[in-house]
Amino acid sequence: MKSNLPKLVHYLQAVLVLFCFGSQSAAAQTLARPRIVVTADPELDDNNSLIRFLLYSSDLNIEGLIYASSGYHWKGDGKGTRWFVPGREYTRFGLNLCPCESWRWAKDERFIHDIVDAYAKVYPNLKIHNTRYPAPAELKAKIRYGNIEFDGDYSKDTPGSELIKSLILDDKPGPLYITAWGGQSTIARALKSIQEQYEYTAQWEAIKAKIARKVVLLPSGDQDDTYATYIAPNWPAIEYRQFKGGPNYGYGAQLGARAEDAPYLTANWMSENVTGRGPLGALYRVWGDGKQMVKDDKLDYFGLTGYTNEQLKKMGYAVWMPVQPKGAWLGEGDNHTFMNMLGNGLRAYELGSFGGWGGQGIDREESKKNSMFGLATSLDTSASAMANALSTANTRMAKNANTFPNFFPYAQRDFAARMKWSVTPRFADANHEPVVRVEGPLTVMASAGQTIRLNGLVSDPDGQSVAVRWWQFRVGTYPGEVTITSPNAPRTEILIPKDAKGGQTIHLILEATDTGSPALTRYVRVVVKVREN
Repeated sequence: MKSNLPKLVHYLQAVLVLFCFGSQSAAAQTLARPRIVVTADPELDDNNSLIRFLLYSSDLNIEGLIYASSGYHWKGDGKGTRWFVPGREYTRFGLNLCPCESWRWAKDERFIHDIVDAYAKVYPNLKIHNTRYPAPAELKAKIRYGNIEFDGDYSKDTPGSELIKSLILDDKPGPLYITAWGGQSTIARALKSIQEQYEYTAQWEAIKAKIARKVVLLPSGDQDDTYATYIAPNWPAIEYRQFKGGPNYGYGAQLGARAEDAPYLTANWMSENVTGRGPLGALYRVWGDGKQMVKDDKLDYFGLTGYTNEQLKKMGYAVWMPVQPKGAWLGEGDNHTFMNMLGNGLRAYELGSFGGWGGQGIDREESKKNSMFGLATSLDTSASAMANALSTANTRMAKNANTFPNFFPYAQRDFAARMKWSVTPRFADANHEPVVRVEGPLTVMASAGQTIRLNGLVSDPDGQSVAVRWWQFRVGTYPGEVTITSPNAPRTEILIPKDAKGGQTIHLILEATDTGSPALTRYVRVVVKVREN
């Protein structure tokens, strides 16, 4: 039996007193669980993102898991109606496949149900490692089908749109984060239904103001044009939060990956840490795994193995990304929509500008330039052009990331740990993240030229030693650097530069990494606001 003495000694050594700001209880620094809705189409990277997402359901208040359509996937109405939108992928790569009754949608599609069912199988293990995981029945009760019949069609209410509408209109406190991993037609329908119900009533202005305060859209681009054609013109005050500078979780992440990131994308790492771990790992897609989301889908060649790019093209596949080794990383292209929602201590969900494991929020104009899915709607639609665009985008993302902390290894190790939890029935047989806090409030006031003292409190549930580091997260409005004394100790002092102006902010991070396998990291963010003179 492992003794608790090292853990106790380490904790006592780390408990320090913050003299200049008083004290704040540990409970007061407990992170909230953001309310979040997932809308997703049956793209294989949505499948992978959902597996990671549910492993973080302990950090989130999941309000909806909703099937959506997009320009890439739609079911059809089952009545023989044929659909066509100019410029979609069925007209690219030399294809001419629509008008058609459905597009890349499997009969009886249930990938969300399948993943929740797999979650149910591993829930008893997950609950041992984190008691905040929701019961499978709670998640199953949140599954709905949205506006899935046709690409961009929001002409009628659906169970998914009705759920979103009810969440938007409820009186629960705090923001409601709504992701769009596919198209936004289900979200558009919810908003349109609200507009139709209230637009000519005395409540309309109050309803619009409430929604503007409450709703935050977290999109993977505008995949069915409904944001551009309906949501943006009619609901311009709704926050539309996209990100830059963060890790590349998408297709082709291994193309041009930095040296420190590349090991987490290899077939060996994926097999050891993801695909080889239980029911969730069995559903996770990697290169050459023998699977297709839809049988004979000519755009889904990712599961095939033993063929060159040219051989796949001769077989009729649209090869827009070069073939990778069997078992290697394939993609989780929607992760950026929720990775800043996680309870890792960075508080990145509070404001888009805060930044975190999903990157930093950008404005709407910049989001148009950075949208990965914007590549797919470019005028040059050949496979070679798509491959070149993907390579260019990865290069641009890597360049942006050089000015932003590289969180990818931390996120991947954390993902691996949670995958291990899912197959590990004893707490002692897996690693768990350290606990890190600071004495005092997380937002402090200081004057230019003042020295402030910050005292950290660090412990580890597994009794391991924890390395700490204070660093400045350059997302504050003060443009320069600050001086941090003793950056590798829980207790430090910060000199607020004399040229700091009133109202500017400085973001300071206390980072704590344990010595477990895999090593896990947690943070505390302290925001310093400079006093007006």
